Amino acid sequence: MMKIGKTLIAVLALGSLIAGFSGCKKEGPAERAGKALDNSAEKAGQQVEKAGDKIKGAIDDMKK
Repeated sequence: MMKIGKTLIAVLALGSLIAGFSGCKKEGPAERAGKALDNSAEKAGQQVEKAGDKIKGAIDDMKK
């Protein structure tokens, strides 16, 4: 009886893994939106960095 329970648990775990991996193939709308947000945040960060560099350059020019 104990062996049947362990086998059943192993089969269910394996089935869950297979179902999980097969669901990862398609990219859903939430994943696309998340990627778009990531890209937007990265671009905004780059723009902030550029602005910071310009400000620093302007301050350095004022000190001269």
